[in-house]
Amino acid sequence: MNETLKAFRVQCRVVGALLLREVITRYGRHNIGFMWLFAEPMLFTIGITILWSLADMHHNSPIPIVAFAITGYSSVLLWRNMPARTVHAIEPNLSLMYHRNVKVIDIFLSRLLLEALGASISFLTLAAVATAMGWMNMPHDVLKILIGWFMLIWFGFSLAIFLGALSCRSELIEKFWHPAAYLMFPLSGAAYMVDWLPTAAQNAVLWLPMVHGVEYLREGYFGDAVKTHHDLGYMAACCLTLTVLGLAQERVASRLVTPE
Repeated sequence: MNETLKAFRVQCRVVGALLLREVITRYGRHNIGFMWLFAEPMLFTIGITILWSLADMHHNSPIPIVAFAITGYSSVLLWRNMPARTVHAIEPNLSLMYHRNVKVIDIFLSRLLLEALGASISFLTLAAVATAMGWMNMPHDVLKILIGWFMLIWFGFSLAIFLGALSCRSELIEKFWHPAAYLMFPLSGAAYMVDWLPTAAQNAVLWLPMVHGVEYLREGYFGDAVKTHHDLGYMAACCLTLTVLGLAQERVASRLVTPE
């Protein structure tokens, strides 16, 4: 038990060191530095909010457009950006693999934790500012928001580890993921409520796991003001399956990696 706890502490320190290295590598030490971690996703979300306001996308909804955009697009940053950070993440870090304690999963985890942290700070900051400005009401049920956000992070984590591990074996993963991410964005639930769709379309989009997380998060934020459709049990089953497949592929990738 002591050996297991000791190994866990070592791996936590490794992931923490890799996370700090990733911050410096990605954002540098100048200008606002690490603040780009959450400033970057905030700028994306603000831009989408302005575009959706100009397009009058909320004319059928009782939800203010700012609240609709922040709760929707913030969720996209999780499942879309996480895989983008793990696909081909091993090649630029091959020299680190000489260290006995650095594993493929540590490099994945450091990048995913950073991405989840940035998106979460961005979401909290934008929601707090919008609430203070009167553009959003106070959340109806904070616990539901936390559960919905956690489920979206879990989905992003599992999908990212699965695709990141597969990308060690085939360059086609990167080629297919980017167009697939753009095609899934309009279907992900960020730009619509499931209840607005015809029944056949509702049944189709509810096959996508992230739709359930977005619907649950919006139910937590807006309460009875919106009618939501979700099944967290189905989403959890999808996330668990992806997690098992991802960890299995990560083990295969670990055996194939050769340090340079």
